[in-house]
Amino acid sequence: METVAVVLERPSKLALRTVALQEPKADDLVVDAVWSGISSGTERLLWAGRMPSFPGMGYPLVPGYETVARVSQAADGFAEGDLVFVPGANCYKDVRGLFGGAAKRIVLPAARAVKLDGIADEEGILIALAATAHHAVAHALPQLIIGHGLLGRLIARITLALGGEAPTVLETQAARRDGAVGYTVTSPDQDTRRDYATICDASGAAGLLDQIIPKLRKQGEITLAGFYEEPLSFTFPPAFMREARIRIAAEFTMADMQAVKSLVSDGRLSLKGLISHHASAARAAEAYEQAFTDPSCIKMALDWSALA
Repeated sequence: METVAVVLERPSKLALRTVALQEPKADDLVVDAVWSGISSGTERLLWAGRMPSFPGMGYPLVPGYETVARVSQAADGFAEGDLVFVPGANCYKDVRGLFGGAAKRIVLPAARAVKLDGIADEEGILIALAATAHHAVAHALPQLIIGHGLLGRLIARITLALGGEAPTVLETQAARRDGAVGYTVTSPDQDTRRDYATICDASGAAGLLDQIIPKLRKQGEITLAGFYEEPLSFTFPPAFMREARIRIAAEFTMADMQAVKSLVSDGRLSLKGLISHHASAARAAEAYEQAFTDPSCIKMALDWSALA
């Protein structure tokens, strides 16, 4: 079996080419991609060659862990034609599968696929990041969010969907301050509040702690929800005076995924208006570069429908 896939040959060198697929096992699904998303966080690090040491790391590799696909060969629990979310795959013979979802045809264990009942095809690529946002805030809903990229927007929407007060979002780039639904986005220099109980960072900026610790009330908590390529540090006295707590949110769980699906299906959470750009998978190289360099690109979706 073969498939057309996005292959990152080396940092900053990306191509669309044919690669060999491993043969499916009895409990595997074979699926054909409809849409895939480009992550401006971890995939940007792969593209730039700055990804920290990671199991399976190395080039050439197939990126992508936000794919919506149709089942073409079913396994237990699935039927041909089902729409599923694919959180990546490692099904290639001659390239690495990190994270492996940016391909037209994919083989993966059925246990890793998630049915997308009631979620629009295109919006399905947002489910993993929405589950990540849910995992970050379910412990404590944030009053302040740092960053209004896609993760920050999802955190704000999920905070409201879970019954939290409308958060304030701080964003340094003017091009990213629009698109708020039910909450306020402002520049950091306009926010003078210093008594937030809960702050969630979605920016991934390494030097942010000294800027946001002074915004906490005593015994307030900061949740780090971004992916940080550089070491984090902070000045101790301000954190000491506030008895600040710093929490790290890791990957989502299947419970987060199911919670997000429920929030969408009952109308409490909308995923509309979050995908800002679209491109044919045939133009993947240009699409990836735009996703990583254009501040107005909140989310790039690749359309695989034109590829055989």
